[in-house]
Amino acid sequence: MSASPLTPLDYIAAGYWQDFLAGRPIAGGIAYETELRDSVLDESLSSLQRVDTLLSQIRRDLIKTGNWDEATLLTDERYRNLMMFLAFYAGQVLAQQWQNTPHWYGQFELRKRYPIWSLSTDDFYQHMAVLYSENNSANINANANINDSASLPIFFALEPIGLRLFGHVDRPFVAVQGGQVASGLYQAVSARLPVAGNDYVSTIITQDNKSNVAARMAPQVDLGSSSIESNSQTVGTSVDSLIEQNITVTPADDLNRAALNKNALNEATASQMIADPLANKDLSNEQQGEIKPELSKLEPALTQTKLATSVKTSPTPEVFSQLLIELDEIERPQTAGNAEYQQARKVLDQFEQHVAKQSKPRAQINFSENHLAAKKQALLKLQEAAHAGNTAAMLRLAMYELLGEGLVIDKNAGIEAGVEWVKQAASKDDSRAQRLLSKMYYQGVGVVQDINNGKYWLEQAAQNGHVEAASLVAQWQQAQALITTQKQEQHSIKRYQLLLAVVLVVAVLILIIV
Repeated sequence: MSASPLTPLDYIAAGYWQDFLAGRPIAGGIAYETELRDSVLDESLSSLQRVDTLLSQIRRDLIKTGNWDEATLLTDERYRNLMMFLAFYAGQVLAQQWQNTPHWYGQFELRKRYPIWSLSTDDFYQHMAVLYSENNSANINANANINDSASLPIFFALEPIGLRLFGHVDRPFVAVQGGQVASGLYQAVSARLPVAGNDYVSTIITQDNKSNVAARMAPQVDLGSSSIESNSQTVGTSVDSLIEQNITVTPADDLNRAALNKNALNEATASQMIADPLANKDLSNEQQGEIKPELSKLEPALTQTKLATSVKTSPTPEVFSQLLIELDEIERPQTAGNAEYQQARKVLDQFEQHVAKQSKPRAQINFSENHLAAKKQALLKLQEAAHAGNTAAMLRLAMYELLGEGLVIDKNAGIEAGVEWVKQAASKDDSRAQRLLSKMYYQGVGVVQDINNGKYWLEQAAQNGHVEAASLVAQWQQAQALITTQKQEQHSIKRYQLLLAVVLVVAVLILIIV
């Protein structure tokens, strides 16, 4: 199939992105441009989470200032540019996942190609859509109706943006392609990701970076069936008979809304740190999107023998699931406490293996008393190893304290203890701790959000050999070099303009004198 001819929107989309990358102002201006750049638009799926968080913040800002009027904002070129830019960006990320070039259609092209759709002439959110997989479009069953929304790789990217900014009970959003409009760009794009063995599937698939944490762990006894015999008094002897009992799930309790901010400002659920901050529509506007997911590419991964056919969101926040992967993959010699750490890890890995299989938030998984007792013994072993100076134990213990599952009963005290363990490990030049601490500062997890501190610890992690951190620092330096070059070019242009003006003035004076 030959590529479709470029449309005016294709040129506009490319221009928006190139101007943004080069630090040039977009014609007409763009609202929240500084905040957009702070969101680190690295064309990854996880960057869409940061965009969703920013949209939630914009919504709160508009409500607080009394400017939350959809019709008025749509007449403001800066806000229209913002929404169009984000739509173009989301389409670019989605097409990249399909290894395709995004191809944008305006209302004219959409009406011509898909006349069955009832596009409203005055609906801003229907003005453009992206074809993100032309090859897939060509492979659609020949017997299928070309106007069958479910079979077309077309994405109306403005719809979830509009819903996130202006959606409420009295302002419903109806998707052009039918069904419910997704409550965020991350959720909407995830629903359209390619799946192994299929050209297109409309199920939401969200996997942790690299793979599910469970796949990283050594095979252990399954947590889901038979009975338990846990009469052992030590962690080492309790492992073999630890978790063989049925697990029941109870409704969410207060822990499901545990704050991960030192000042207890963030009331989002733990699972929503890696998922759509507005997926739970019961959250108030003040609760939505408080935690900012930070740099990490989420890659959809399925086994060849089993495809996901339903919504599955990891119950563990991405910042911690990534930590577990790094503790497993990045080696750091420990001078003390290694035996205690390995004993504790063997038990806790079984817990994490079971938790990773769940589609419920961590706080909703109810373990038996025997399980909890074994976990406490493992945490005490971790604490012993951490006090001995084992940085891996410090980080593992910090994770449980920050999740509200540690040894400290008081929630706020537990968060403070977790932060201190991370800082202590970071001070020992453990690159894993330094990377985690940078994420915590970037996102405001357990600490007051501080971009400068986040950048400092990111650079420290890079210097100590953390590959991801080094890559991010290099990208940031390249971006800074681009901005500096652009400023120098603009300064040179201004100098030439000033020189030309002086020459003209002198010429005029000479003419007058002569």
